[in-house]
Amino acid sequence: MTLRRLSIVAGLALVLGLPGGASAADRLQPGYLAKGGMPDTSRIVQGPPAEDSAAQRWDWDVFLATRKLQNQTRWDQAQNDVDTSMPALLKDFSCAVGARLDETSAPATLQLLTRARSDAAIGSSKAKAQYRRERPFVGNFQPICVDRDADLVSSPSFPSGHATLGWAMGLILAELAPDRATEILARGRAFGESRVVCGVHFVSDIEAGRLTGASVVAAEHGQPDFLADVDKAREELKALRANPASEPYPGQCASESELTKRPW
Repeated sequence: MTLRRLSIVAGLALVLGLPGGASAADRLQPGYLAKGGMPDTSRIVQGPPAEDSAAQRWDWDVFLATRKLQNQTRWDQAQNDVDTSMPALLKDFSCAVGARLDETSAPATLQLLTRARSDAAIGSSKAKAQYRRERPFVGNFQPICVDRDADLVSSPSFPSGHATLGWAMGLILAELAPDRATEILARGRAFGESRVVCGVHFVSDIEAGRLTGASVVAAEHGQPDFLADVDKAREELKALRANPASEPYPGQCASESELTKRPW
């Protein structure tokens, strides 16, 4: 592996928040837009709200209000949604899709989403590098749902990489199972909102993340290999959902159904 390839992999791992020693199901792969076609998200999103603007005051109001969710069920879900490894993402969207997704049951879907995850990470990083917004917990002692480590503190807040990823995953999965689009997109929305509950992003970071996620997925549709993988994954999910043995996690599904009905 070349030094350039190593640096790309390391950078993607940092943006995605992946632990060291990723499993075989979670090895980073080049995205569909690796050879060109990645939209410049720094020109697509408008940038974070200006200081003392109504939007910035709203960002702070929501940040402070959601600190009260600590030790509640929605806080627990936010902690669950921190993990962006592929096994975790497949499980997170299983209830919404209506089938248990994992490396064994859905290899074509795993391949599709793994490559799309790389595109989402690079897409959000382009705008992050432009705006360099500090995260809401920096400079105060309000509780957050993760450790305050140096990597998180130094990682720009706008747009949210998690929201970019969650919305991109939601859009792709909704295309694979359009009859479950409402449930899938609600889960994708909640996945991004978990970062507000967690205290590591502002609301406007999440809104911008959905825009960057949609931009990346739109660009992917111009890639023949993406479209081919979508067709394979669609047929795979159709067969999987028809199999009674592929029922998703009952307890998880009941809990998620309640949490995705409302923001925060």
